Amino acid sequence: MLQVRNLRVSYDGVLAISKVDIDVGAGKLVALVGGNGNGKSTTLRAIAGLNLPDNGKIIFNNNEIQDTPAHLRVPLGLSLVPEGRRIFARLTVQRNLELGAYTRHDAHEVRESVDSMYTLFPILKERRSQLAGTMSGGEQQMLAIGRGLMAKPKLLLLDEPSWGIAPKFVTKVLDTIQMVNSRGVSVLLVEQSLHKALAIADYGYVIQTGRIVMQGTGKDLLNNDEIKKAYLGL
Repeated sequence: MLQVRNLRVSYDGVLAISKVDIDVGAGKLVALVGGNGNGKSTTLRAIAGLNLPDNGKIIFNNNEIQDTPAHLRVPLGLSLVPEGRRIFARLTVQRNLELGAYTRHDAHEVRESVDSMYTLFPILKERRSQLAGTMSGGEQQMLAIGRGLMAKPKLLLLDEPSWGIAPKFVTKVLDTIQMVNSRGVSVLLVEQSLHKALAIADYGYVIQTGRIVMQGTGKDLLNNDEIKKAYLGL
């Protein structure tokens, strides 16, 4: 479904990522992990169209999209849940969800999608008329994922979904991601919490100083001695 080849991105002439290759198969949950400042979010933002690459190809469903504007990638089936959630704090939960479907023009189906999000996230149904900014961090993350799903993506891009939420919500968020994936939505998950991400991933990539330094199944990476020593403190 997604092929990233030789991707290179710079900020003001400073190289951020170089020669990044990533594949996401249809229906798969793939994790991109590594420490802070190593290029995880830059890679995801480039795939979403928010960072323009200096070089390389981004191929989605057999079409090259590296030059396609971000807002035109959404109708193609790419949806980004950004780091920090970026919900509309002064709007209701319901309105946040509806805005996630801004590229769609099927009003009846959009209403059905909102109801589907309330089934997937019962807490959002309880809060439907509440201002989004008054909810807890974990609840806001559920809303951000629900808003991303309102675009009916083929591939959901998740940037640090466990960032800034209480530990008790982290497991719930990751369980939700697995549930979404089980419903046929492919997922590319960026996470600093390497152990949690690889534990649920079909396949994983480890990025360090802007380059992919290791890859393999989630299970194989978790059992890798170098990973255990460098990232898990084992």
